[in-house]
Amino acid sequence: MDFSFNGYGLVLLFFGTLTAVLAIYIYKRGTSVVRWFGLMMGSNAIWSIAYGLELSSYTLKQALFFINIEYLGIATLPLNWFLFCLAFCNKECWYKKPLNLILLLIAPITTLFMVWTNPMHHLHYKDVKMFFDGPFPMIKIYPGTWYHIFTVYFYLLLACGCYLIFNKFRSSDPIYRKQNYSILIAALMPWVANITYLAGLRPLGFIDITPFAFILTSFLILLGIYRFRLFDIVPIAREKALELMDDGFLVLDKKHRVIDYNSSLYRYLNLSKNQKIVGQFIGELFPKHLDFVKKIESGFSGKMDMQALVEGEMIYFEAEILLLNESKINEAFTIVKLQDLTAAKKDALIAKEQALELEKVNQLKDRIFSIIAHDLRGPLVNLSEILKMVSYNQVSQEEFEKISPELSKDIIYTTDLLENILHWSRSQLQGFGIQKEFFNVRNIIINEINYHLPAATLKKINILHDVFPNEIAYADVLMFQIVIRNIINNAVKFCNEGCEIVITASYQRNHMLKICIKDNGVGIPKATMEKLFKDENVSSRGTQNEKGTGLGLMICKDFMSRNDGEISVSSEVGKGTTFCVLVPTGD
Repeated sequence: MDFSFNGYGLVLLFFGTLTAVLAIYIYKRGTSVVRWFGLMMGSNAIWSIAYGLELSSYTLKQALFFINIEYLGIATLPLNWFLFCLAFCNKECWYKKPLNLILLLIAPITTLFMVWTNPMHHLHYKDVKMFFDGPFPMIKIYPGTWYHIFTVYFYLLLACGCYLIFNKFRSSDPIYRKQNYSILIAALMPWVANITYLAGLRPLGFIDITPFAFILTSFLILLGIYRFRLFDIVPIAREKALELMDDGFLVLDKKHRVIDYNSSLYRYLNLSKNQKIVGQFIGELFPKHLDFVKKIESGFSGKMDMQALVEGEMIYFEAEILLLNESKINEAFTIVKLQDLTAAKKDALIAKEQALELEKVNQLKDRIFSIIAHDLRGPLVNLSEILKMVSYNQVSQEEFEKISPELSKDIIYTTDLLENILHWSRSQLQGFGIQKEFFNVRNIIINEINYHLPAATLKKINILHDVFPNEIAYADVLMFQIVIRNIINNAVKFCNEGCEIVITASYQRNHMLKICIKDNGVGIPKATMEKLFKDENVSSRGTQNEKGTGLGLMICKDFMSRNDGEISVSSEVGKGTTFCVLVPTGD
């Protein structure tokens, strides 16, 4: 080959070779984004080296040979530039679609085919001539139809890439101003150079200054990569890291206006995602958190707990405030991180409730053991002693008849106590299941009236009911029976002679059946009413000194809640008491 080296060609050869070495180095050591930049530098290196050899060629045939090599770089350079911009702006998903990538590859492949087969059709170049009237031989190209088509493709990809970069940095904060300027200036340089060449403004004759401009572009972006660490911080890491975080982040300028944020911030605000946040003052975003706003305005750095009602749900979060005022930053900035603690708070509340529940169960267990040790043991010991005395003829028939009523009361009390303890213990067993079923409420109530009839007869108490035969409920039959038994037992216990107990049932809204047991007995004092159903041991003597355990109503409340029902009471001292039970009907 015959070469006539000149200054322009040697400059292109030198910088083209340097670009090629850097392209290989960057591609091997860089991330996916930097690798696309390395491929773009590789395309530029091929163009520059081959163009330098073209400018140093002395014959037309040799120059055309290097032009064919140049187009390996020229055809792929806009494509690699566009793919680099897509990756830089975190839009890799676009070119990862096979159809989109195929569409992008059609133009470069067709261009190479047109250039290499141009002598057969002259669609890319109408004519190519070598001129020797300058300081060195130069080729003049007469563009063909495909040349203009490729030029449109070239500019279209350059324009799309520049738009992506401009849109990327348009809303970025001033912390990264130097990085932004370097890449924006670098992106515009090839435009200026190529437009100048195509417009006929050619200070160097027929020499195309576009590859020189691309060399400068590459080195400016390279400066951004290693001087300003362009790809180590925002904007590349921003979408890769901040946008994937559950924590909310926002950056404030020295006037406490929002200049950047991530999408997770919306979960802490009562704002829709189409509402503007950039430019708003921190007080406008958090109008109900004046302490938080004041701390930011005062330059506070640290953490504080907060809560807010967002979309009808109370959320708990921790705000960490960091004031940045380092020498490397032009202005003071505040970074705020909001960490959602709702789940942790709920877990803590659940744990606290479980601890309280466990404490109540333990207290109830201790109370039951105390009752077993005292109240249950006492009547049994008395019964045992009396039976011994009877067996040894130490008690006469008349004496036995006198003490038998009290003995009967003790046995009834002991039986009721044992029954309640056994049922409660059974309900607390691990794996205990509630066996809900449909049952006739009237039958249960009649059975319980008959059960308490002897005790009521002794006190001359009338027990009436107004319950229709087909009143149906859906619950655990045994639990419901225990609840009704305890309430009737209390009514009998706290009624004077000649009192009346009335039991009624009526359907309520929401598919519930309401059973009320009303008596006109002594009533319940207000102080005692406040303690009922609150896991407190409330035990009072009946009108004829009948003893109580204090367990019955607690068990009733527990059993009704397990069956999705309720129990309530109303009373007036001297006028009587009404207990009402709501039980599902299963409709």
